[in-house]
Amino acid sequence: MKVIVYSTNSCPFCNMVKDYLDQHNVKYEDFNVQMDHDKAKEMISKSGQTGVPVIDVDGNIVVGFDREKLKILLKLS
Repeated sequence: MKVIVYSTNSCPFCNMVKDYLDQHNVKYEDFNVQMDHDKAKEMISKSGQTGVPVIDVDGNIVVGFDREKLKILLKLS
């Protein structure tokens, strides 16, 4: 399973997503879209959104910290 988090330094919901993934031992790549403009373009292309966090779980896009949707996509109990 491949998980990508698109985030910024100042986003509290981004930190909540990463904390949630860490608590469940989910490995993920974190891209800071404030610093990496290519990744920002990639995020917008995938999600149609400019706001963060955007989470890509095996091609399934989650915008914002949607705990229930993440739980289903990550197959967490």
